[in-house]
Amino acid sequence: MTIKTITMALLTGTMACACSQKEPVYKDASAPVDRRVEDLLGRMTLEEKVGQMNQFVGLEHIRRNEAHLTEADLKNNTAQAFYPGFPADTIAKWTKEGRIGSFLHVLTLEEANHLQSLAMESRLQIPVIFGIDAIHGNANAPDNTVYPTNIGLASSFNLGMARRIARQTALEMRAMNMHWTFNPNVEVARDPRWGRCGETFGEDPYLVSLMGVESVKGYQGDLGEDDVLACIKHFVGGSQPVNGTNGAPTDLSERTLREVFFPPFREGVQAGAMSLMTAHNELNGIPCHSNEWLMEDVLRGEWGFEGFVVSDWMDIEHIHDLHATAENLKEAYFQSIMSGMDMHMHGIHWNEMVCELVREGRIPESRIDRSVRKILEIKFRLGLFEHPYADPETTMDVRLCEEHRQTALEAAREGIVLLKNDGLLPLESGKYRRVLVTGINADDQNILGDWSAAQRPENVTTVLEGLKMVSPVTEFVFVDQGWDPRNMSPAQVDKAASAAVDCDLSIVVAGEYMFRDRWTERTCGEDTDRSDISLVGLQDELIRKIYAAGKPVVLVLVAGRPLGVEWAAGNLDAVVNAWEPGMYGGQAIAEILYGKVNPSAKLPVTMPRSAGQIQMIYNHKPSQYFHPYAVTPSTPLYPFGYGLSYTEYVYSDFRLDRTEISAGEDVKAYVTVTNKGGMAGDEIVQLYIRDSFSQVTRPVKELKDFARVHLEPGESREVEFTITPDKLMFLDKKMRPIVEPGEFFVMVGPSSDDKDLMKLGFNVK
Repeated sequence: MTIKTITMALLTGTMACACSQKEPVYKDASAPVDRRVEDLLGRMTLEEKVGQMNQFVGLEHIRRNEAHLTEADLKNNTAQAFYPGFPADTIAKWTKEGRIGSFLHVLTLEEANHLQSLAMESRLQIPVIFGIDAIHGNANAPDNTVYPTNIGLASSFNLGMARRIARQTALEMRAMNMHWTFNPNVEVARDPRWGRCGETFGEDPYLVSLMGVESVKGYQGDLGEDDVLACIKHFVGGSQPVNGTNGAPTDLSERTLREVFFPPFREGVQAGAMSLMTAHNELNGIPCHSNEWLMEDVLRGEWGFEGFVVSDWMDIEHIHDLHATAENLKEAYFQSIMSGMDMHMHGIHWNEMVCELVREGRIPESRIDRSVRKILEIKFRLGLFEHPYADPETTMDVRLCEEHRQTALEAAREGIVLLKNDGLLPLESGKYRRVLVTGINADDQNILGDWSAAQRPENVTTVLEGLKMVSPVTEFVFVDQGWDPRNMSPAQVDKAASAAVDCDLSIVVAGEYMFRDRWTERTCGEDTDRSDISLVGLQDELIRKIYAAGKPVVLVLVAGRPLGVEWAAGNLDAVVNAWEPGMYGGQAIAEILYGKVNPSAKLPVTMPRSAGQIQMIYNHKPSQYFHPYAVTPSTPLYPFGYGLSYTEYVYSDFRLDRTEISAGEDVKAYVTVTNKGGMAGDEIVQLYIRDSFSQVTRPVKELKDFARVHLEPGESREVEFTITPDKLMFLDKKMRPIVEPGEFFVMVGPSSDDKDLMKLGFNVK
C-alpha cells in the first residue's frame, strides 16, 4: 500500500469518525422544527413513542397518597392518585428509560428540575412537559400570584385583563419549570348546580369565546421559551349535564352544540390553541373520549386543529369501567386512539397495551407517529430541549412580583358585582363605629377559590383583614363561624346575632367552601355539585337572625356558582357577589364597601331564585316562558349583564347609521353614555341582537358586542358598535350558516333585562 493510499485511508477514517460524532439534527437548535421532529421520530423505538403519549402524576404526589389511600379509594377519587404495585421509584426508573412524556401534579420547582434531570439520563434525552391546573394563576402550587377565578374575570368584561393575567401566569409557570396549563375552560355554564361554574367565563357563548381567545394568546404568545401551552377544555357539553353533576351524561342537539357549545372551542382553535382536553361526559350516547365525530370530523376536519388532544383524569379508563362501551381496558385505549386521542392522563397500563395494539396490527404505527409528532413539536417550540431546567436562584424574581400582585388586586376590584344597594353603600369610614363581621368566608383563605393551594398568610388578604386595612378607625367585632358551612355551630350563630344588637352595622361574608385542602368537605368546585343552589347549613339562619337585630346588613357572597339568595336580596340593605376574588380579594371587597373603588362588574351568568328555575339563561328561546311558573316568579333573581355602580349612568341618543342594508354590509350603532353622578367609574355598555322572524327559532336576544367605558363625573361619551354580518348569522334548517333577509332588532343598555335596553330595528334586503 502506497503512502498516498494510506493517507487517504486515514483521512477517510477520520472524517467518518467526525461524522459519527456529529450532533444529531434533533439536537441542533438552529435546524427547523419539522426537521428536528422527523429526525428524532426516526430514532425512537415504539416504546419510546408510546411513552411520549402517556402522562403520570409526580413522584411526591405518589409518595404522599400511597401512604394513606387504598386501591379502592382511587375508583371515585379525581384529586389524588398513586399506582398500586408501582411505587415512585419505578416511575423514576421509567423516566430515565424515556418511557414517560409528561407529568402533572408536580408542585415545586425542585421536583420539576429533578424529574427533568431523570429524563436527561434517557437514551434520547427527550425532556418531559409539565402540565398543571393553572386556572387563575399558578395557584395550585404555593408561592404564586392568585388571581380571581374565571367567573370573576368574566364579570369584568375586560378582555385586556384576561390576556394580561394569562401572560403573567405563563411567566410564573416557566419560572417554576411548568410548561402547560389546563386552561382556559371555555365550557358554556348553563346549570349553576354544576360545581365548576367558577372555572368558566359564564353562560354566554360570545363572552366565553372572547375571554378564551385572549387567554390562549396570553398563555401561548409565539410558543417560545417564555410561553406556555394553553389547553381549551372540556370538549364538550359537560357544563349542561342532565342532573347538574360533573361527568353525568349530556344530551344535546347538534343545533345547540353548534350554536352554543362549539363556538368558544372553534374560536380557541382559530386563535392558535395547541392542545385540547376532551370532556368527562358522554355526549348523545358516545363518550367524548372515544368520539370520532368530535375529535376528527369537527375538531380537525372542520376547524383545522393543529395541536394535540389530551384526555382528562382517567377518562379513557372510564370508557370501559363507567360508560361500558369498551369491554376491557385495552379496547378502551384502542377506541380512544383511533377516535383521535393523542395523550393519556394518566396511568401505568397504557405503554404496555398500546404497544401490543400496534404489534397486533390493530393500530398502525403511523397513527402513533401522528400523535408523537405533535407532542415533540410543542416541546421543541417551547425550547425544552435547549432549556430543560428553571433557575431556582431567579424564580422568585418573577413569581409574586409587584406587577403581578397589582394585577391580582386590580382584577379583583373589577370582578366584584354589586347586586343590591338601598343607599347603604358606600360606607363612610367612621360613621358606623362598631361593625360586626361574621360568616364562613370572613377570615379564611377560601377566598382564593377552587384550584388553589394554601398560600403564605402574608400573601393573602382576607375580608376581615381588608376591612381593618381600609377603615382603621372602625372597631370590627369578629364572630367566627368556622370554615365549614355544613357543620356550623348554632351557638356561634346566636353569638353573632347577639353581637349584632350592640353593633351599628353587620357584614356577613357567606357562600360556599371551595378550598381543595379539604377535598371531601367542600360544597363547590370540581366534582362538588349540588341539587340546589341555596346557602348551605345555618348560613341563611345566621343572616335572618342578624337582620332581626334591626341594624343595616351587608351580605357578601364568596362562591364559584350563582346562589339563590332570594330572601336576602329582598330584605337586606346591600348584597355583593365577590365570586372567588383571589389573594387580594379581601382588600378589594373592603375598598368597594367603603367607596375607595366604584364597582363596575356585571354578571356573566344569570342568577336564578332557586334550583327550580333551572334552566335560567338570558338567551332562551321565545317559547320558554309562554306559560309562566305558577306561584313563583318566572324572572331571574338577577339577570345576565346586571351590576350596580355608585354613580348613575344615563343612556341617550341611540341611533343606527342606516335602517336597511344588503346582505354582507355592516350597520353602525351609536349610543351616548353620561355619568350623571359624582364618582368616576367604568360602565360596561352591552349590545344585543334579535332576529325578528326566522326559519328556525332564535333566542330572544344574544350578546354581540360590549364596551368597557371610563367616565369622569359629568362626562359623556359616544360609544360606537359595528354590527358585522357574522353577528346576524345563524344556522338554517340544514345547518348551513346564513344571514336571512328580514327585520333585526338592536338593543343597547347596561344589562340584558328588557327594561334596561333601548331598541331599534333595521332590515336586511
